[in-house]
Amino acid sequence: MNKTKDSEHWSRQKETGGSGSIKFLFILFKIFPMWMLRCFAFPVGFFYFIFSKKARIESKRYFDNLLPFLDNEKLIKKCKGNFVPLKHIISFALALLEKIQTWSGKYNLKNVYFQNDGIKELIKELESGKGVLLIISHLGNIEVLRGLLSKGETGVSREIPFTAIMDIKVNANFTKMLKEINPESSMDIIGSDQIGPETAVILEERIAQGGMVLTAGDRTSALDNSQNIILPFLGKDAPFSSGMFYMASIMNAPVYFVFGLRRSELSLKSEYDMYVHKSNISFNGSRKERKEKCIELASFFVSLLETYCKKHPFQWYNFFNFWQIKDKS
Repeated sequence: MNKTKDSEHWSRQKETGGSGSIKFLFILFKIFPMWMLRCFAFPVGFFYFIFSKKARIESKRYFDNLLPFLDNEKLIKKCKGNFVPLKHIISFALALLEKIQTWSGKYNLKNVYFQNDGIKELIKELESGKGVLLIISHLGNIEVLRGLLSKGETGVSREIPFTAIMDIKVNANFTKMLKEINPESSMDIIGSDQIGPETAVILEERIAQGGMVLTAGDRTSALDNSQNIILPFLGKDAPFSSGMFYMASIMNAPVYFVFGLRRSELSLKSEYDMYVHKSNISFNGSRKERKEKCIELASFFVSLLETYCKKHPFQWYNFFNFWQIKDKS
């Protein structure tokens, strides 16, 4: 039986926007000032809206699932209509430009506002020399956090070693572009397909040395879907990889969930709110209890993801069928 494009795993699909769109934005970035680039995001988003049927379909799927969970009438109205995917794609274009801006060192980090949540405890632990595991998502723009790290503007007096776990193949164009923008980037990247017992030991050592390990919780592995955790997300079951949550259970490190969300999705004014939540789940106990705690940790992440999707619906940038559950056979 032939696989359809819809049935392909997200990692085998082309990057949203394609390498051509990313290179085009990069060229514009080198020529024009940022305020003008934000204006360009609107026609670029419109172009992609017209020529990417898949992006339109998957954006609509997401908003169809989200709408029943919204209780703000003004927001419900914004999330209805044929042009909702267009707003969604333009929001993504703006976020992409601001990722480039952050890594070039030109983003004004004074426009990032930490909320009164778990940030104080995170800073305290990092200041004491502890390492942490950060679980992020494709909601919003977490690059602003990396910008804070690279500029030493985290509120922590020491330099924090930073390791990101990401799919290198899917992000190849973007990663190459970031290196071209900022050759001095000290971020260490480990491919998600390289994770194994040896890698886990390396990551544990980096955390023991006071480093920060960052990974996304809303991506599943292309190598093995048999261990995915199936959890309800916006009313439908969706697969979440157990890998990172299991890694959290074996690392002796605090676990934090971080979200960087634009205050206004389609505004030319760029300001971000940074939300930090610490997990209080303890992983002591038997193997069975540890597995149950992994599911509890994943459920906590999904509940946060739902909460912020409902507050900032246009900032979740997963343009594929997130709810598609593969047969484990």
